[in-house]
Amino acid sequence: MINIKQALLGLSIVCALPLAAQQENYVSKVWCPDLGNGKYKNPVLYADYSDPDVCRVGDDYYLTASSFNCLPGLPILHSKDLVNWSFIGAAVPSALTPIETPERPEHGNRIWAPSIRHHNGEFYIFWGDPDQGIFMVKAKDPKGPWEEPVLVKAIKGIIDTCPFWDEDGKVYLVHAYAGSRAGLKSVISICELNENATKAISPSRIIFDGHEAHQTCEGPKLYKKGDYYYIFHPAGGVPTGWQVVLRSKNIYGPYEWKTVMAQGSSPINGPHQGGWVDTPTGEDWFMHFQDVGAYGRLVHLQPMKWVDGWPVIGVDKDGDGCGDPVTTYKKPNVGKTYPICNPQESDEFDGYTLSPQWQWHANINDKWAYYAGDQSIVRLYSYPVVSDYKNLWDVANLLLQKTPAPNFTATMKLTFKPDARYKGERTGLVVMGRDYAGLILENTEDGLVLSQVACPQADKGKPEQVKGSVPLTDSTIYLRVKFKADGKKIKESEGGHDLLVLCNFSYSLDGKKYQPLGDAFQAREGQWIGAKVGMFCTRPAIKTNDGGWADVDWFRITK
Repeated sequence: MINIKQALLGLSIVCALPLAAQQENYVSKVWCPDLGNGKYKNPVLYADYSDPDVCRVGDDYYLTASSFNCLPGLPILHSKDLVNWSFIGAAVPSALTPIETPERPEHGNRIWAPSIRHHNGEFYIFWGDPDQGIFMVKAKDPKGPWEEPVLVKAIKGIIDTCPFWDEDGKVYLVHAYAGSRAGLKSVISICELNENATKAISPSRIIFDGHEAHQTCEGPKLYKKGDYYYIFHPAGGVPTGWQVVLRSKNIYGPYEWKTVMAQGSSPINGPHQGGWVDTPTGEDWFMHFQDVGAYGRLVHLQPMKWVDGWPVIGVDKDGDGCGDPVTTYKKPNVGKTYPICNPQESDEFDGYTLSPQWQWHANINDKWAYYAGDQSIVRLYSYPVVSDYKNLWDVANLLLQKTPAPNFTATMKLTFKPDARYKGERTGLVVMGRDYAGLILENTEDGLVLSQVACPQADKGKPEQVKGSVPLTDSTIYLRVKFKADGKKIKESEGGHDLLVLCNFSYSLDGKKYQPLGDAFQAREGQWIGAKVGMFCTRPAIKTNDGGWADVDWFRITK
């Protein structure tokens, strides 16, 4: 006979799991790279997973990417076939230390260009914090828990770090430099770590200078095949560059080089840094990113083969050893066929923890939100803005997710319950970048007012502009933004590689009939990240012992 208490406990544990754990086979309505006919299309992740790195352990693939100031940080994605991916966790769940600006985002700082590796039964992720040094975090299970980050080398300006365990037991780390902090770029260096990979035990030695042939070389990944050490790295700049591979029989060089992938005749500009990975059947593949502006850095999967001791990435139609990126291709042969799945986008807020597609814009404050899965809501508490607040660029408690496709619609249902004692609390839907726009519900002296706002040059401290407003009597409302990118590019003077992305806002009082409000908005990227979409709830920077809140019933991504 089943014990009722045990059954209820089991049910409560399932309900308490992050939604992604309950929906491992989530299929996107707006972007699915698996074409269902044995082929795939690029990008395999139409989302801003900047500087991706990947490793294989048995039949499983794991990917992580830069997260900069956004938390949880270092997202961990899992795949069985390199095409279908799902979230399984984050290696930095809530905070990065030292906490220097706890109530303000550190735009573009913190976690740059990580690498993920598996060694002796443990997963390691290394990254460079351009202002602090080299960090490492490890775990036995990629789903976590991950140990506290270790500062491997305290130094300013080192970025794009990747470890390597050699056959003789020595541990090395290859890295690049951020010119903005180090005063030097376009070189690749190597240092040695202790056997636990927790501390640098040698100075960094420059082993390749790219100033003449490969300006802005960065993002190195170190491997060994046969007698050669290979360093894969991009050069030429993020939107316009190419992929280079170095090789040497001595880890410290000298290294010879070859360009192994460039845009060529493809529409994939600047195929940038990533990682080499193989399959259990012996195939080789390369994952990298493409910068498209407002949507950020999208992840592509390229076939790879070895020719005369050099890798060729993409398809080399003219036989010169340098491939072009593919837009569609035969899926990797991993020995089996797996179900279609994509990273989660929509959220019904049925769980008791933050669903994994969401990130706050800074170190997480537990007082920002209540995940009330039993009520199927997330409650966002109004939190005071900073004393010198200028616009939402200054706000840490923005709950945002990456844009998941070139064309999609984001709709949310919320109920606003501001504190009656004072005015100025705000909540709503926002498209966030260096410029931002949104539908903002505010309690004013005249009651509830819904406004469509835009804030050009938010990163420069410019004020919001109201593009349209309507008074409201009902505190429950449906907010919507429709993203459209029709393939047009922003003119060359503004960056010819960037997609022109227009956002149109509308609202509904019954969830059926939507009314447009305000003006179309041209989305713009943030600091090293793509534009993000999501929600917030704030109150003025005045001293009170409590405030109001917004209950969000759901957030849905559709066509």
